[in-house]
Amino acid sequence: MDLIKAIIIAIIEGLTEYLPISSTAHMGFAASLMGLEETEFLKMFQVSIQFGAILSVVVAYWKKFFDVNNLQLYVKLGFAVIPALGIGFFLDDLIESVLGNQIAISTVLVLGGVVLLFADSWFKNPVIHDEKEISIKKAVIIGFWQCLAMMPGTSRSAASIIGGMTQGLSRKAAAEFSFFLAVPTMLAVTLYSVFVKTWGKESATPMKGYEMILQSQDHIMIFIVGNIVAFVVAWIAIKSFISLLNKYGFKPWGWYRIVVGIGLLIYFNYFK
Repeated sequence: MDLIKAIIIAIIEGLTEYLPISSTAHMGFAASLMGLEETEFLKMFQVSIQFGAILSVVVAYWKKFFDVNNLQLYVKLGFAVIPALGIGFFLDDLIESVLGNQIAISTVLVLGGVVLLFADSWFKNPVIHDEKEISIKKAVIIGFWQCLAMMPGTSRSAASIIGGMTQGLSRKAAAEFSFFLAVPTMLAVTLYSVFVKTWGKESATPMKGYEMILQSQDHIMIFIVGNIVAFVVAWIAIKSFISLLNKYGFKPWGWYRIVVGIGLLIYFNYFK
C-alpha cells in the first residue's frame, strides 16, 4: 500500500466513521477496488487510523470534554464502554475473520439500510434532548446497542444512535452521545490493535501492530499521515452530520446504504 492509497482509505474512514453507513464496508470496498492485497498491515491500518477520528470528536466538543463541572460525562462513558470492551475482547478472532468477507459485510449494509428507513417513524417523541439528562442505566443500554456494530457493515454510529433513540433521546442528543462514546471505544480498539493484538498468528512472522508500523519508514509515514487525514476529514463530517440528521432524518442514509450495499453485492459476486 503506497501513501496515496493510504490517504484515500483515511479520507473514507474520516467521512464514514461517524455517519450511519459503515466505515468498514466502505474501506473494504475501496481497498478491493484499488487492488490492495488484504495484508495484516492493511487490516491493522484500517483499525488504527480511528485514532485520528477519535481526536476530531475531542476537538469538536472540547468544551464538554474538558468541563470540570461535567464529570458525570466521564462516568457515563466509562460504564457505557464496558459492554464493547468485554464482548469485543472475546469475539476478536471472529470479528477479524468476517473482515475479509465482503459478501457478508455488504448484506449487513443493506439490512441496516432497511432499518434506517423506518427509524424516524419508530421514535417520534423523544424526551431527552441533552447528554446531561442521560442516566447511567440508559448509557449502559446504549453501550450494549453499540456492540451490534461488532458485525462489520453494521456501523457503530448507526447502532449507538438508534440505541440512544430507544432510550428516548432526540436524534441530535443520540448522535452527540454516539460521538462521545466513540472516544473511549475506539481508543481502546486502537490501543489494542497497535500494542496488544498479535496480527498474523498463523503466519511465519506474527507481529504486534507497532512492530508492523516500525517495520519501515513507509509504514511509519503511512500511519502518521493516515491519522492526520482521518482527523481532518472526520472533524468536517461531524460538523455536517448533525445538521443533516436534524434536517433530513435517517431515511436518506438508509437508501444510500441499500443502493451501495446492492452495488457491492453485485460487484463482489460477479466482478471480483
